[in-house]
Amino acid sequence: MSGHVTFVHLTDLHVGNPAVVDDHLYSDTSTTLERILADIKLLQPAPSFIVASGDLTNRGDIDSYEQLKRLIAASGLDIPFLFALGNHDRRDGFYPAMLGRTENVWAPYDHAQVIDGIHVIVLDSSVPNKIGGAFEPGQLDWLKAELEQHADLPKLLVMHHAPALDANPAMEWESLSIDDTEALRQAVAGKNVIGILSGHIHFDRVSNWYGIPVVVGIGQHAATDVLWLHEGLRMLEGASFAIGTLRSSGLSITFAPQPASRRELHSFSFAGMAEMLAKYEASTPVAAE
Repeated sequence: MSGHVTFVHLTDLHVGNPAVVDDHLYSDTSTTLERILADIKLLQPAPSFIVASGDLTNRGDIDSYEQLKRLIAASGLDIPFLFALGNHDRRDGFYPAMLGRTENVWAPYDHAQVIDGIHVIVLDSSVPNKIGGAFEPGQLDWLKAELEQHADLPKLLVMHHAPALDANPAMEWESLSIDDTEALRQAVAGKNVIGILSGHIHFDRVSNWYGIPVVVGIGQHAATDVLWLHEGLRMLEGASFAIGTLRSSGLSITFAPQPASRRELHSFSFAGMAEMLAKYEASTPVAAE
């Protein structure tokens, strides 16, 4: 790698099928994505790649992914897109629509690519019908093998659920599981991991996780009111994306918020949240059309 390398981090796009009314979609995410892609097109120098760290759609159906494809194509951006899957995504919707794949559609979507001297490793932390994240058998073995590749290159990890910041089981809904967080810590120890890009919690946050920057973004659906977290979750109008730059000194992140009134879109207490989690995890997936 020579000079600076710039990239864009998107997360929680929550794109929906415009032909279907979705009571759980609280903002016009298609219009927000159009505006953000237009902003990205203005960046100079142009970013080397764009990563989207999960919750690409709100319902995970094929038509919503087709809408996502249309929006990206209409942007005219000729930049590699790398996608991770989140808890709102569905593998049986993503694979056929985005990759044209019709076999083995329930397998985790793990992949890696070297772009302009950065080894980007994307992990699928989604678990069908679960809000929190975890790895399935074999994923960490794949990661360990991938980390051995391109040993001289800096490595950027992308996954929807950020590692747990402490061992509080009550907070596993917002992160990778505690057990898999520890397994991930052991897997990346001693490797040149310059950062982890994640989403899921809908607010901008940068953490030092055992020496590795973990960057979480608001995303495009709604912004979590961090002043209300003692009560529950209050979702406000708000969206942003992040511009990452890798310099010889390391990784820097600049957040690019979209104009917003921060009006309330939805809220519920932690008591209501427990009921919501139970309903979500007891729901039956709808077969992809």
